Amino acid sequence: MLDYSTFKTVVKNTPLISIDLIVYNALHKILLGWRVNSPARDTWFVPGGRINKNETVAQAFSRITAAELGKEFHISAAQFMGVYEHIYPKENFTGSNDFDTHYIVLGFRIDLTENLNNLPPQQHKNYKWADVKEILNDCDVHQNVKNYFNGHIHL
Repeated sequence: MLDYSTFKTVVKNTPLISIDLIVYNALHKILLGWRVNSPARDTWFVPGGRINKNETVAQAFSRITAAELGKEFHISAAQFMGVYEHIYPKENFTGSNDFDTHYIVLGFRIDLTENLNNLPPQQHKNYKWADVKEILNDCDVHQNVKNYFNGHIHL
C-alpha cells in the first residue's frame, strides 16, 4: 500500500486501472451506491475499485467484490463488458481540485442469483436498485455509469 504522498503523486501523473461491477438482480435492476469519496462523490455509482500492483485481474476481482459487495465472487462468475475510460477533471481522492484523476476501467457484469446482504458502507452510504431507464434519466447518476448503458466511451 502506498503512503498518501506517493499515491497523490501517482494519481496526479498516471492513469489508474480499476474494475467496475455492473451488478444485476433477478428483476434486471442494477446496483448503485451513493459515493462518499472523491472522485464522483455525492453521485450514484456502481461498486468497484483499483487493481493493486502485482495483483492479477482475477485476484483484484475477488478482493473488490468482497470489499464492495460483502460477498466474494470469482471472476468466472462475471461477464467482461469491455474497457472504459473515466477522466475526472480537477477531481481526485484528496478532495482538492488541483489535479485530475484518470482511470482505465475494466467493466464486469454480474448476474445475481441470490440477495446481497450487509452491503459495506465504506465507499457508499446508501444503495438502491435501478433499471437502465431510471439510470439514464437520473441526474444524480454519474455520467460514467450512464456510459455503461448508452454505448458511449467504450474502447
